[in-house]
Amino acid sequence: MSVGALASIAPSGSESSFCDSITRLSDRVDYQHADSAEQRDAIFRLRYQAYSRDGTISANSFGRCSDSYDETGDVYLLALYVNDELASSIRLHVVSKQHPDFPSREVFADVLQPELDAGKVVIDTTRFVADERLSRVHRGLPYATFRLCIMAARYFGADYLLAAVAAEHQAFYGRAFNHQLICEPRPHPLLAKPISLMALHCPTEAPKLYRRYPFLRSTFFERRMLFERPMAGPLQPGARGEAEEDQPFAELVAARTAG
Repeated sequence: MSVGALASIAPSGSESSFCDSITRLSDRVDYQHADSAEQRDAIFRLRYQAYSRDGTISANSFGRCSDSYDETGDVYLLALYVNDELASSIRLHVVSKQHPDFPSREVFADVLQPELDAGKVVIDTTRFVADERLSRVHRGLPYATFRLCIMAARYFGADYLLAAVAAEHQAFYGRAFNHQLICEPRPHPLLAKPISLMALHCPTEAPKLYRRYPFLRSTFFERRMLFERPMAGPLQPGARGEAEEDQPFAELVAARTAG
């Protein structure tokens, strides 16, 4: 299952009971940074299965989906296991003026470069995929996977979480996670479908998400276990203080609405 299929999943019944189900799932979840060649290969195979199934990529003979951004920039290739089975994966790039190499910039440089020049810190989320069978068993899997994004944003003091998604998935990201549409779909050099850019302003929206989905909360120890490593440049956890409250992305949203 790719993010396309995940986007069709929404809480059923009361939101409270949905959150309870995610909390129970969390007791069986293990988040890991994919360091070994074996882990990475399993993720690349999972991507291929998901993307080829929904027509996002063309079939290939080696049954893997990877690109240069799996090695480039300040990248975190993360895996979520349920009962020791690989259930989902997501790729995060921690982006700043000092670390400007990330996937979404390739398509949306005109929108994103001013934010980097202004000193913003961004988490770019890409390659969000899940196992088809386990997604049917665990309907809250996309929410448990999104928790990694919120953890990274908290750990690195990010201003924004980005999501590059197909047009048909915009409603899900807006409804489920409060993302705002920043740019309409554009062609992607590696995908068969155009993608749009959405963003979540972390200082404003993260507290709302914590209240709505308590399972998104995490401890500093948990975040450090996933994200701590030497980094080039000044970006370090806690070094930035509070994120600035100006919201140029929000200005773009307001301009789109007015238009």
